[in-house]
Amino acid sequence: MRYWLIKSEPTTYGIDHIAKDKTTSWGGVRNYQARNFMRDQMKVGDQAFFYHSNCEEPGIVGIVEVSAAAHPDETQFDKKSPYYDASSKREEPRWLNVDFKFVKKTPLVSLNELKKHKKLDRMRILQKGNRLSITPVDPDEWKYIVKLMAA
Repeated sequence: MRYWLIKSEPTTYGIDHIAKDKTTSWGGVRNYQARNFMRDQMKVGDQAFFYHSNCEEPGIVGIVEVSAAAHPDETQFDKKSPYYDASSKREEPRWLNVDFKFVKKTPLVSLNELKKHKKLDRMRILQKGNRLSITPVDPDEWKYIVKLMAA
């Protein structure tokens, strides 16, 4: 099993949305590196921290699990979607997504809290200039953060 961190703005699609929906397709990702993580590395059963970004207090607010492997992101074919991509073809889709299912809401572990812990210094979310919506999380970092949630 691998571990991930996925980011979303809570006003767009937050932890309360997925808690209500129970499962969602993680569509609209338009970054090749994030797409490649979904396509090449994410597997059903992998777990991810759900991270609220671009809000008053950014941070980890829950845990989700990959429930369906990478498949074409339908928004790329929808001319009314802000994620429409005229150069992507159904026979060779450019953009993929995975499905996530809700596991649980957690106590907030804020970005400021993550920054305080030396053991988390290498986390991609803490690196300057990192704007990826999907990043891998090292198993030791995962365990450490889960312990922070329980404290």
